[in-house]
Amino acid sequence: FKPHFEHLKSKWINRHRNLKKKLWKKHKTALVWINRSSKNLMIGGTASLLMLSHPVTSSLLAQTMPLINDQKNSNVKERSIHTKELLIEALGKWLPQEVLPLTEEQENNVANLLSEYFGMPISAVLQAKRLDRSYGYIGAEQHLTRYPGDTIATHFDNQDEAQRYVQSGMAPGRGAWGYFTDSQASLTETDKLREKYYIAAPTFLAPGWSENSSELYKFFKFRKMIVVNPENGKAMVVVIGDAGPAEFTGKHLGGSPEVMAYLERVDRFYIFLSMILMIKYRLDQLL
Repeated sequence: FKPHFEHLKSKWINRHRNLKKKLWKKHKTALVWINRSSKNLMIGGTASLLMLSHPVTSSLLAQTMPLINDQKNSNVKERSIHTKELLIEALGKWLPQEVLPLTEEQENNVANLLSEYFGMPISAVLQAKRLDRSYGYIGAEQHLTRYPGDTIATHFDNQDEAQRYVQSGMAPGRGAWGYFTDSQASLTETDKLREKYYIAAPTFLAPGWSENSSELYKFFKFRKMIVVNPENGKAMVVVIGDAGPAEFTGKHLGGSPEVMAYLERVDRFYIFLSMILMIKYRLDQLL
């Protein structure tokens, strides 16, 4: 005869074991990466896992970041609780009234502010590489072809997504780095997320492009960036999935339909303000 508490203990252990197996089966690559990279990232698993499949929202991070302080890492400071309103106010102090390229001081101050607020290292310069600017106008882009034969009819996972984003249409050609995968059969969740939350950045205007385009081409491919709408404080972790827009458009950045919708940017007859900075570490398993 087994005591009642022993029976409950056995059930909970079995349940815990099954949940652990399911978690590792579904997120093994990401969990292994988190374990290897935690010292470099200096952020907790909660924030990293949130980035695996969701846009990073300022309000969500403001609520969760105080809970992920790693007491074993003396380099991690406990951050004060910030609000979206305070972020907007602070950004307004550093951003120019006119839409001009930021000075080095302005970029550093904005990067430090965002690094503290979102709890991850953010910079306009990484490995001596950067885009031509980090502050400017963003315009709407179309969906990108993810694999040969991908069409607007095969692009969405469900009817709700189709109804919301089908009107944006498909770009006539592939992105600057080609297809996201070779076929529909090999399409992964990572490929879907990269296309869904992509931006077009004018990598061809990056300093040093004409001298070393091959290295910069590889460097910017699916580079993780954070895009911030300074007017409402909304932010999203994205990847560079295409090159553009052209200079004559007057835009400095393009966003996928999903990115534009989340940032509350509707590009019709005019273009809108946005900021973009690099996340200092290449998070290869994220997006």
